[in-house]
Amino acid sequence: MKIKIKLIAALLFLFSISAQAQKNKLKVIDTHNDVISNQLTSGKDLAKNEGEQFDLVKAGKGKLTGQVFSIWSDETGNFKYANREIDSLYALINRNPSKIKLARNSSEVESIISDKKMAALIGVEGGHMIDDNLDFIDSLQKRGMCYLTLTWNNSTSWATSAADEVNKKDLPHKGLSDFGKQVITRLNILGVMVDISHVGEQTFYDAISASTKPVIASHSSVFKLCPHQRNLKDDQLKAIAAKGGVVFVNFYSGFIDSTYNRKLQAFFKEHQAERDSLSKLYPQSQAEGVLLKKHPAEYENMRPPLSLLVDHIDYIAKLIGVDHVGIGADFEGAESYPKELDDVSDYPKIFKELRKRGYSKSDIKKIANQNFLRVLKANTGS
Repeated sequence: MKIKIKLIAALLFLFSISAQAQKNKLKVIDTHNDVISNQLTSGKDLAKNEGEQFDLVKAGKGKLTGQVFSIWSDETGNFKYANREIDSLYALINRNPSKIKLARNSSEVESIISDKKMAALIGVEGGHMIDDNLDFIDSLQKRGMCYLTLTWNNSTSWATSAADEVNKKDLPHKGLSDFGKQVITRLNILGVMVDISHVGEQTFYDAISASTKPVIASHSSVFKLCPHQRNLKDDQLKAIAAKGGVVFVNFYSGFIDSTYNRKLQAFFKEHQAERDSLSKLYPQSQAEGVLLKKHPAEYENMRPPLSLLVDHIDYIAKLIGVDHVGIGADFEGAESYPKELDDVSDYPKIFKELRKRGYSKSDIKKIANQNFLRVLKANTGS
């Protein structure tokens, strides 16, 4: 009898250790990935190990349990195109029901993750996708939109972008128009997060003032460390925190390393003739990507170290608190990311570096997933 009791006690102890280990297992939620817009042209099967920086195989290796998929187009995109991209994501989900499932709120995210599937969410990048029609916000929300990025690099008739506010002097207006404020109100009512990545400073503060719920920056970094128009200044970071929101750090080398763009332009100048030839075969951005791949050693030397990315996370956490920072990598949306971060399988390296810097397990959980779940729940109510 004593042997049986000891055996049961030992099994219970091992079970408790296993349960605790599972509970403490790293779970990453990323708020921005452009793979769906790329998949429309590439035709790659994202359930297999075919993606450049994202697929479900790489996601499993990187502990990526939740992904907000960006529904993006340049300024030529519209509501119809946004729905085409959402159809593509739905098709991925329908083909792989044992691996990935659509989530609309924090409760669904947690339930899906507990079932050992990836929680897929939808973020629409660029207010031009609503075609100046409030009813289209309702339609996109019904299909799963959890955030709307008010602008991309282009302005809309109702909101000005960071690129335009900085570079254009003849803007008819700056910030949110009256219709833009109606957009914010509709998003708040529907429980869709207001995303201020890409917006100009005037639009930023107008949105902060208009929104009754916490806002997010789905993929932005720190202006003080890298003074790019797409990054957020200290007062903006503080305003997001005061609103209860979260800044999800962008991994793009040009937003992380203040020397990167200078190095990139020097590279293009060095290979100008080759760049011109490729531009006759591909659109400019694609030609530049092909050119970089033709010179991998030079490309690698331009990439910033992983530590610089972690500096941005650390800066935000120290300035406004660890409750207000997360991960919004922008994978599949740029030509360069820091060294050691080649795709979504590399996420654990970030959290390993944070642990080296003294971040606790509780801090890591907040940055990895809990801050996102909190701000999502604050908007959706569940």
